[in-house]
Amino acid sequence: MHEANLSPLLAMHQLERASDCLRTLSHPIRLRIVQLLIRDRFSVGELATECGIQNHMASEHLRLMQRAGLLVSRRSGRKIFYSLAKPDLIQLMECIERCMGDQHE
Repeated sequence: MHEANLSPLLAMHQLERASDCLRTLSHPIRLRIVQLLIRDRFSVGELATECGIQNHMASEHLRLMQRAGLLVSRRSGRKIFYSLAKPDLIQLMECIERCMGDQHE
């Protein structure tokens, strides 16, 4: 490996934050939510329907993701819509889709 192309090592506190983020994302429903939110903004009910879960479960996943700083919410009338707070999640999801797309069941 050519050392000139390597990034400097992250500080431990940065790796701890990355680990927390990855731990939050380490659920298939949350990864599906990221896939959906890459494409558009969604309400809790819409995400629940798309993920095949009940609204209260979608709300719990969204709460965890929002607390981790991965999502933002915006009220429109009586509904709250969610979108990605971190555009870098797009690249992370693309990497996951590439890696998992190569594997056949």
